[in-house]
Amino acid sequence: MRRPTTIPLVLALAALIVLAATTDRFFTWDNVKAILSSASLVGIVALGLTFVTLAGSMVSLAVGPSAVLAAMVFLSALNAGLLPALLLAIAAGAAIAALQGALVGLWNVNPVILTIGAGFLIVGFAEKAYGEATVRPEGGGFATLNSVPLGIPVAVYVMIGVALAFQYLLTRTVLGRQILLVGESREAARAAGIPVARVVTAAFALAGAAYALGGAFLGSFNMGASTYLEGTLTFDAIAAVLIGGTSIAGGHGSPLRTLGGALAVAAITDLLLLRGLGTGPQILLKGLLVVTVVIATQRRLNGAQA
Repeated sequence: MRRPTTIPLVLALAALIVLAATTDRFFTWDNVKAILSSASLVGIVALGLTFVTLAGSMVSLAVGPSAVLAAMVFLSALNAGLLPALLLAIAAGAAIAALQGALVGLWNVNPVILTIGAGFLIVGFAEKAYGEATVRPEGGGFATLNSVPLGIPVAVYVMIGVALAFQYLLTRTVLGRQILLVGESREAARAAGIPVARVVTAAFALAGAAYALGGAFLGSFNMGASTYLEGTLTFDAIAAVLIGGTSIAGGHGSPLRTLGGALAVAAITDLLLLRGLGTGPQILLKGLLVVTVVIATQRRLNGAQA
C-alpha cells in the first residue's frame, strides 16, 4: 500500500517533469553539460558529507569553510606542483574534519553545534593565515582542473569516480559496514565491539578529504579563493545528501543516492534559471524539497521499524 508521505514526492516530481518538458533548451546537450558541470563541485563535497550523515552525525555546517580553506592551501601550494598541492589540501581537509569527528565520537558532542563553531574557527584561521585578500594561484597547474575532456569538465569525471569509489568503500569494506552500523545505533555498535569513536573519526576524515577536493576545484574554477567564496555550498551539499534519500538519522543511504541528489539540485537550479527565476525561488524550492524528503524518509523508516 502506498504511504501518504510518498504522494507529495510524486506530485513534486510530476510538476518538475512538466516544467522541464515545457522549458525551452532544457533538454539540449549543451544544457545537460551545464547541469553536470554545476553538479560537480557540490557533488564532490556532498559525497563526503554522506559519510558524516550515515555515521549518525546528522550534517556538518563547516563544509563550506573547510572547502574554502582547502582551496587556499591548494592554490598557495601550486608552485610545488599539481599533485603535491592536491595532496596537501586533501590532507589538511581530512585532518580538520577528523578532529571534529574525534570530538563527536569520543565525547558524543552535538555535531551540528560543534561544526557551527568549527566553521567560525576555520574562517578565523584562514583570515589569520592568508589575510582578507584573495589567494591567487602560485603556479599553472590549476588549469588541469579546469580542462574539459570530450567537452565535459574534468570535475564531472572526478565526481563520478569519487561516487563509485565511495560506494565501493561503503558496501565492500569493513569500515563501510561499520559506518552503517554505527549510524543505525551507536549503543548496539558498542555492544558488538565496534570502535565507535574511531569509525566516526574515519567518516569525518573521508568527508574532509572530499571537501578539500571540491575546494581545489572551486579555487581553480574561480582562479582564486577567499573566505567570501563559500556562498551556499554548505546548504547545497546538505540538500544533495538529503534529497538523495540518505536518512538524517544515519545508517541508511549511499553515495550513489547523493550523486543523484546533486544532479537533481543542479537540474532544479538550471530549470529555474531558464524560467527566469532568481536566487530566492531557487533556495525556497530546495528548502521545500529537503523538508519533504526528510519527512518522507523518516516516516518510511519509522514504518519499517514498527
